[in-house]
Amino acid sequence: MNITLRIWRQANPNAEGAIKEYKLVGVREDSSFLEMLDILNEELFAKGEDPVAFDSDCREGICGMCGLVINGVPHGNHSSDVKDNTTTCQLHMRSFKDGDTITVEPWRSKGFPIIKDLVVNRSALDRIIQAGGYISVNTGAAPDAHSTPVPKANADKAFEAAACIGCGACVAACPNGSAMLFTSAKVTHLGLLPQGKVENLRRVNSMLNAHDAEGFGGCTNFGECAAVCPKQIPLEVISNLNRQLGKAFFKGI
Repeated sequence: MNITLRIWRQANPNAEGAIKEYKLVGVREDSSFLEMLDILNEELFAKGEDPVAFDSDCREGICGMCGLVINGVPHGNHSSDVKDNTTTCQLHMRSFKDGDTITVEPWRSKGFPIIKDLVVNRSALDRIIQAGGYISVNTGAAPDAHSTPVPKANADKAFEAAACIGCGACVAACPNGSAMLFTSAKVTHLGLLPQGKVENLRRVNSMLNAHDAEGFGGCTNFGECAAVCPKQIPLEVISNLNRQLGKAFFKGI
């Protein structure tokens, strides 16, 4: 298949960026999207041009490093053979048609400054997690498995929220550039477990303050974040965070 790529190119954080167009001929339908970009970079390298910078790591849909906005959708629209949302590395060229024009852009948010081309700095998410922590006291060695009972419903919800891989698709999809789904997922999965409940309300305030300080926007319940999340984190985790925030307010924490 033959495709036209419109890719955001930006040499460094301070440079002016622009969309640049490339044409690829003979792309295999069973190639992944990242493999297609690898082919493009090989051609650019052979011509003596600067390859397109983009993030990737596991290429197995686990780490979330491969975040790209493809035709306006974080991680791209996947074909019908993919049951649920997934990461860019699991997007295959069979999801496109011969002759298609594909626009590829980086995550867009004040909290995700561009490093180069399609690579953004997502360390803000790490700082949000660090602000919340887990527990601030020494509790000794790890307890034996199942020594602390956890209700099945809580365990399931905690595991569901813990599935967040911090890819940032929620931020890229949100019209406000908010990371509230990510922050709420971390608050929810830590607060539902017995060890995390003690400092849960302090954690909510600390993580929300860090979220705002990093330049992420506020949540206005568009729901685009949950719609594109590759791990299907439910929107209800944001409701949970808001409930915890209300409790913290009334307790003066």
